[in-house]
Amino acid sequence: MNLEIQKYIKEYVDRMQAKGITPTIEQINAHLANLIHNMNNAPKEGFEGYSSSEISKVLYEPFDSDSVLQFNPLTSEQYNQMPIFRQVKYLLQTLAEHEIKLTAAGFLPPSLVKVLYPLGVSEYHIDNGLSKLSKEADSNSVTLARYITTAAGLIKVRKGVLSLTANGFKIMNDDAKLFKHIFEAFCLKFNWGYFDGYKSEQIGRFGFGFTFILLSKYGNLKREDTFYAQKYFNAFPLLMDGIDPGYGTVTNYCESCYSVRTFERFMLHFALVEMPLERRYNISKFITKTVLFDSLIQILPHKESK
Repeated sequence: MNLEIQKYIKEYVDRMQAKGITPTIEQINAHLANLIHNMNNAPKEGFEGYSSSEISKVLYEPFDSDSVLQFNPLTSEQYNQMPIFRQVKYLLQTLAEHEIKLTAAGFLPPSLVKVLYPLGVSEYHIDNGLSKLSKEADSNSVTLARYITTAAGLIKVRKGVLSLTANGFKIMNDDAKLFKHIFEAFCLKFNWGYFDGYKSEQIGRFGFGFTFILLSKYGNLKREDTFYAQKYFNAFPLLMDGIDPGYGTVTNYCESCYSVRTFERFMLHFALVEMPLERRYNISKFITKTVLFDSLIQILPHKESK
């Protein structure tokens, strides 16, 4: 990049001097600023035709009104198609009636776990009788729902008792606000690596908005998860730096991490993708976006710089 800038400046100075003009530092800086502006706003193939400036907004301010990533309001019926939304809402409604005493280990009582689990994403080991659902720790989806509700500032624990926060009580019956709180908490506050042992905290969560761009563009057709993983790491190759998987290749390890966190642990819970249950635990995983995805997420086209 530095060599490219130096070349650009030299060519500019040479052109000006050929006209008998010696440009000032201010003129050179203005010319350089124009170059940087054009570079940052030019569409890039690796970013699916979006510019560095547009992708930077998606990465660091994804919910801003001037992002190419836009979220449309849904109906209450549509919000309730989301497994994690159903779980969170039921938990809040229960707490509105009475506080909940947690177990000695700090978990939800088994009776509540057994009500929350069917509202969430199905888990193969439970549905196929490989393990019993007897406590919160048996179900990732129930644990996830509680963690997200906490991260969203809707519930609190004091002396082993779970209760609503003032904000939780305020918005629990406003589906649009409730969704916004839990969705943004998942995207911005929750540690996506909580349920796994992958050696990266960034993969998946960093650039989740770029995955939305990919799904919006390619998600109508059934495609393997590796299709999206390859495009993701092509856009953000530095996420693979310094990864030592201990087994297999770095590429396979990172792609697996991305797939598990992005599709199984995030988008399935919000009903944004479809992935056959039996495929979630196999090598080949096929992804399609849902009708709900297109209802919720709108991707604006690249805007040409003036």
